[in-house]
Amino acid sequence: MASKCNLSALFPIQSQLDSALDNATNQQEKENLVYQYLRKLDDNDDLRIPDFDEGLEWLNTEGPLSFTRELAGKVVVLDFFTYCCINCIHILPDLHQLEKKHSVKDGLVIVGVHSAKFPNEKVLQNVRSAVLRYNITHPVVNDGDARLWHELEVTCWPTLVLIGPRGNLLFSLVGEGHRERLALFTNTSLRHYRDKVLLSDHLVGTKLYRDSLPPSLLSFPGKVAVDSSRKRLAIADTGHHRVLVVSSIGLVLYSIGGPESGRKDGNLDEATFCSPQGIVIKGDTVFVADTENHLIRKIDLLEGQVSTLAGVGLQGTDMEGGAMGPQQPISSPWDVALGTAGGEEDNMLWVAMAGTHQIWALFLENGKLPKRSESKAGTCVRFAGSGNEENRNNAYPQKAGFAQPSGLAPAPEEPWGCLYVADSESSTVRSLALKDGAVKLLVGGERDPLNLFAFGDVDGKGVDAKLQHPLGVAWAPDQGLLYVADSYNHKIKVVDPKTRQCLVVAGTGEAGDVLGPGLTESSFNEPGGLCVGEGGRVLYVADTNNHHIKVLDLDTKTVLPENILSSGPCKVPKLPKSASRVKMPPLAVSPGQTVNLELVLSLPEGTKLTEDAPSFWTLSAEGNEWLLGNQVVTGDITNLSQPLSIPAILPAVLKATEASPSLTLSVWVYCCLAGGGACMMKAASFTQPLQIGSTPRNGSVTVTLAHAF
Repeated sequence: MASKCNLSALFPIQSQLDSALDNATNQQEKENLVYQYLRKLDDNDDLRIPDFDEGLEWLNTEGPLSFTRELAGKVVVLDFFTYCCINCIHILPDLHQLEKKHSVKDGLVIVGVHSAKFPNEKVLQNVRSAVLRYNITHPVVNDGDARLWHELEVTCWPTLVLIGPRGNLLFSLVGEGHRERLALFTNTSLRHYRDKVLLSDHLVGTKLYRDSLPPSLLSFPGKVAVDSSRKRLAIADTGHHRVLVVSSIGLVLYSIGGPESGRKDGNLDEATFCSPQGIVIKGDTVFVADTENHLIRKIDLLEGQVSTLAGVGLQGTDMEGGAMGPQQPISSPWDVALGTAGGEEDNMLWVAMAGTHQIWALFLENGKLPKRSESKAGTCVRFAGSGNEENRNNAYPQKAGFAQPSGLAPAPEEPWGCLYVADSESSTVRSLALKDGAVKLLVGGERDPLNLFAFGDVDGKGVDAKLQHPLGVAWAPDQGLLYVADSYNHKIKVVDPKTRQCLVVAGTGEAGDVLGPGLTESSFNEPGGLCVGEGGRVLYVADTNNHHIKVLDLDTKTVLPENILSSGPCKVPKLPKSASRVKMPPLAVSPGQTVNLELVLSLPEGTKLTEDAPSFWTLSAEGNEWLLGNQVVTGDITNLSQPLSIPAILPAVLKATEASPSLTLSVWVYCCLAGGGACMMKAASFTQPLQIGSTPRNGSVTVTLAHAF
């Protein structure tokens, strides 16, 4: 690449403009200043930039682009980014806004120049996955060796460089938070060069990779959480902008949000999210880090409602907090975890605030952080992290520095008493003491707090161990072990906090989707989250770029052959031909009432429920799914000594339907002879027709469904 102009030559010229713009009092004055600046630049032929190297890999285009061919006659915005960088993600909405306002025919082309930080980010397939994940539709070049970066003397991510129609440097914007100035520079440049008849309206050949992909059940799942007491998983289906709640047999019980992004509270069937990441489930409540909406959301499955607990829906810059949640701006929350602080158990949420490099607390009930005054329910406040992007450990939590914290795992039990943090950009796992907020290194990184390039793939102890951009952590209290999603090494690792020893559990180190004979022969692709189930015997992994939730059996040291999702939303397992089918007489009910189905089952004489097999029931309304909010309701059967009470709340507003709707309750029961030996599976279904009146009423109607196997 021939040596040409770089940003060092531009900075002295643009700095005068920036200073004048800071002092300008109105929009017209700002535009006039930019026009004067552009006229002065046009007289300078020394600001031509070098072209892209030949042989580079391009995405979203029909072929390579050049400033002397396809980009000639265009105003070009070069976005120097790397896909791990939260600051780079923050400016994508600014670029999307520009693309909506100005088309290629108008003379604007945005080109993403991917200049990798981590070795894993140089791989084209990984860049392609990031382009899909972040919905980037403009051309992207994979400049793996950062040649143009070095030629132009770019110094940090993100950097925006505006190029004129002759391949000449116009402006540079470093970092995020320049939406207004970017719009000013772009709008004025387009008008200026259109008036000079230097713009061309020719198209630049585009070919979006996403258009060639088949649909998938999951799309870049970011995080996964388990409620062991109810044997349910919650999945952040990030690429589909939705949250799934899944039974232990892989049945989708609830699908909230998607497939398009949005920001809406309300009923489960109307609420929307934007690239949710962190998730935690307890009983009938799911908490969600709605990352690109900059919100913390609550899903109440019992009430069928989604609400906002914190955030205003726009990226915030506040690094202190203290306001009530819905009035408190926050920035790219990436993970959430339940915690206890000076009050009742699980009275608050820990939040990994990736956008400001901090750990925050959102109080669900009144509580108190260490060395702080009491906080009222709803308060959202910073707990640890100065806001500087650093790998700085400190006994004082607000003087410590994090670098894009992306995963949380509370370990409140003694002797641990801490919150473990996957600090992705420093490639470390850190501990945050719950009693005083002291931040310490567990594994990874190095001792220089300003070096965020101390990464690798090395088993070892403490600082000698090396990770590459870990995104998730999960605590196994029964074993006293911490599992780590070492995302860019495509591995799952385990850390013993007592010895600070870090070892590989699963993964080959190469991106793939291979099921090997053992854990270390199986492959992953940028796993982003994980959680521990079955008392530490099972590890659920959000294998993000493979679009799977994988199940690791830690006892047998194998990856189970089935993904956790084996069926789509609102589908029930097929009943065997031998199943008993009972049709009940019609039941008179009213809109808004609750139908209580009391299930009474009797096992064959001499048998008992099988403890190791999951007996369960499902409630559906085939053909009239609206009766159950378009969900399949299910539950486990663990005790038949008392009737099972299964409520179905009818909508207060009916849909027009020609046929009388019905509820169908199906049961699958696994039982064995009490003395051991033979085991069997029994199944039955009950169809309950409903005669729904026209007048809404409150209250409930109970019907008993009884069957002896």
